[in-house]
Amino acid sequence: MENETDNHPCHKAEIPRINRAIGQLEGIKKMIEDKRYCPDIIIQLKAVRSAIKRVENNILKTHLQDCVAASFSDNEDAKHKIEEIKNLLDKLQS
Repeated sequence: MENETDNHPCHKAEIPRINRAIGQLEGIKKMIEDKRYCPDIIIQLKAVRSAIKRVENNILKTHLQDCVAASFSDNEDAKHKIEEIKNLLDKLQS
């Protein structure tokens, strides 16, 4: 990953969502250990994926609003940020 300056936006608001997802994963682990019904496990896995997707989307929105928008004053930086977003979107689709 590329290191930039300390001017990164704060994502601390996402920590409770991440903690909930961790709790959900622990619950799923217990469900598997307890040999719970497969569809119940799958529903919980979907819930974790949705929670992580929300965190991912929130961080991406913040990146676009703060980091990318700030780069528009410098043409080279803007080109770099746009390329970075394109690469990120490719990774998110796989």
